[in-house]
Amino acid sequence: MRPLTDIILSVARKPCLGLPQIMPRSDRLFDLIQILRDGRLHRAADLAVALDVSVRSIWRDMAVLAATGMPVEGERGVGYILRQPITLPPMMLQPSEMMALRQGIRLVAAGADPALATAARSLAAKIATVAPAPRGDGEDLFTARSPEPQRASPQLPLLRKAIRQGERLTIALLDDQGQMTQRDLRPLALSLTEGTWVLAAWDDQKAGFEDFHLDRLLDVVPRGETFPREAGKRLADYRKWQAGL
Repeated sequence: MRPLTDIILSVARKPCLGLPQIMPRSDRLFDLIQILRDGRLHRAADLAVALDVSVRSIWRDMAVLAATGMPVEGERGVGYILRQPITLPPMMLQPSEMMALRQGIRLVAAGADPALATAARSLAAKIATVAPAPRGDGEDLFTARSPEPQRASPQLPLLRKAIRQGERLTIALLDDQGQMTQRDLRPLALSLTEGTWVLAAWDDQKAGFEDFHLDRLLDVVPRGETFPREAGKRLADYRKWQAGL
C-alpha cells in the first residue's frame, strides 16, 4: 500500500473553468474538515459543488479522512457527518516549530508506551493530510532512539490511566537489595529520567513522597478506589518536596 503522504501529493484538484491553478488534495481535505466541523449531515453532491470537484472526488476524500482515524460517518447517497472531533483552532507554524512537532511525534512513536506510540503514528498521518513534509527539510538529521526499559512498557498505559483517574495502586517491585516488596500508592506523575521511567507517588505506608524506578517494577494492581486530592499529598506538593522546599 502506498504511503498516505504519497497519495495526497499525487492527487490534485480537478481543473475547471475560471480556475487558472489547481489546488492540492491536501488543501481540499483541510477545507472538507472545516465544513464538516459544524456537526451537520452534508451530502456528497453539496460538498462537490462547494469545492468545485466531482462527487467521486468527495467519495475518495472521505475514504482518506476515515483511513487517518477522523471520526467521519456516512455513505454514498446519504451524506457525511463528523462526530465528536477534537479540533484545534487554525494556527500558523514556523518551519522550526513544525520540525519540533514532527520530531516530538517521532520520539513518542518510538517510545515504550504502546498506546501513545499508536496515537503518535495516527497523529502523524493526520498532520500529513494538511501539511505534507517538504523534501530536503533536514528532518532526517534527527533519529529517535529510545533507551527506555522494556520491562516498564506493558505497565505504562495502566499507570497513566491511574494517574488520570486518581486511582490507588498496589505495586510489586525490587528493592535496593533485589528483594521483592509491595507498596500502596497514590500515583501522581510519570517522568523519563536518564533513560528510565520514574513514577512519582505518595506512599501510603511510609506517609511520604517517593520516586519509583520502573525498571524495577514487577506488577501493578489497581485497587478499584480513588484517592482524594488532599493538601500536602498532591502533585504540586510533590514538586515542592522534590525541590527541597
